[in-house]
Amino acid sequence: MKNIKVLGNGCAKYNKLAKLVTEVVYENNLKVTIEKIEDYIMIMEYNIMTIPALAIDNVITTKKEIPSKEEILKMLITKQYQY
Repeated sequence: MKNIKVLGNGCAKYNKLAKLVTEVVYENNLKVTIEKIEDYIMIMEYNIMTIPALAIDNVITTKKEIPSKEEILKMLITKQYQY
């Protein structure tokens, strides 16, 4: 089972990314866990300075950019990450 983490500070972009990820998972009936991380110390463990970011199986896949639903689905299915 894949583990998805949405990293951010609660801003509009972070909320949009979290919503898109949730929609993709629900619409495609994917078996994944989704975790929202807003704690700066936990975010810093990923060695990134720009948020929001998306991590799949603890690998940063996007940062600062909001991928489309199609891009998110591709990342979840094929492990082809943008970052």
